[in-house]
Amino acid sequence: MKFRHTGFLLALCLIATNIFADDDAALMKRAQQLAQSFLIVDTHIDVPYRLQQKMEDISLRTPSGEFDYVRAKEGGLNAAFMSIYVPSSYEARGAKRYAERLIRLVDRIAARSPDKFAVAYSVTDIRKQFKKGVVSLPMGMENGSPIEGKIANVKHFHAKGIRYITLAHAKRNHISDSSYDDDRKWNGLSPFGKQVVLEMNRVGIMVDVSHITDSAFYDVMATSKAPVIASHSSCRLLTPGFERNMSDEMMKLLAEKGGVIQINFGSSFLRSEIQRHSEIEWAAITKYTEVNKLQPKDSQVVAYEKKYRAENPVGFADVKDVVAHID
Repeated sequence: MKFRHTGFLLALCLIATNIFADDDAALMKRAQQLAQSFLIVDTHIDVPYRLQQKMEDISLRTPSGEFDYVRAKEGGLNAAFMSIYVPSSYEARGAKRYAERLIRLVDRIAARSPDKFAVAYSVTDIRKQFKKGVVSLPMGMENGSPIEGKIANVKHFHAKGIRYITLAHAKRNHISDSSYDDDRKWNGLSPFGKQVVLEMNRVGIMVDVSHITDSAFYDVMATSKAPVIASHSSCRLLTPGFERNMSDEMMKLLAEKGGVIQINFGSSFLRSEIQRHSEIEWAAITKYTEVNKLQPKDSQVVAYEKKYRAENPVGFADVKDVVAHID
């Protein structure tokens, strides 16, 4: 069906008039109806790492965190990709073992509450579990360090349930450079990284370009035989100079090759002033940690972080900022 521009714009105006004639309660009711009717997927949720730091029963409403079964059902979230996040510090010391520990944690969550959660290995699994009212827990691995330089580990992690891999995180690794790291050893992907991308294509693991440098992104686009994703990135146009977000040119190329981007709702990804404040905050905390020769999780550092944030509040982005990035 084709629309004449004038008729289409008139239709949009009529729809908009009807929408804005409703009150907030009616709009919220309609939103809830839609959320409960359609299959909704979130491609990046940091629950496994969170639970490793502090174990909670996410089959119930938890006192901390932002994801559990109750919240998922209330909001209509049906498939929650569990992020198997491996910190960059594990690049040369047990990254594979660390990732496997988090995968086992996700498996246990599903095993303990089979009426609420189920690990998902395919689109078919997610559709079946949606019909049953069970929240699907597919898994994506954030950071390619657990590959540990062995191409066979790509297939190994596929067998464990991993369905996407974010190639790098905060530091470059043996696969790719990171947008957060000034050390651009590979100027994109490493030679081994290109092999990893092709093996991911072969076994059925999505390539995730969030976190990597622009050069690495273009290497992925030139190498991958399958569509790729940006599992949690936002739009650089609205956060100028922030390489972690994607430029218009990158998003257009991603789309041309069948890929998709999922907007990151984190405040620092949505508004430039918050992003800049976060960089200053991180630099201050890092300096304090290094000057006092402490570890990031030391109670003294935690106390400093809390005090610094209380004295230097930045606020939060809101839903209007999220909509701006989606638009």
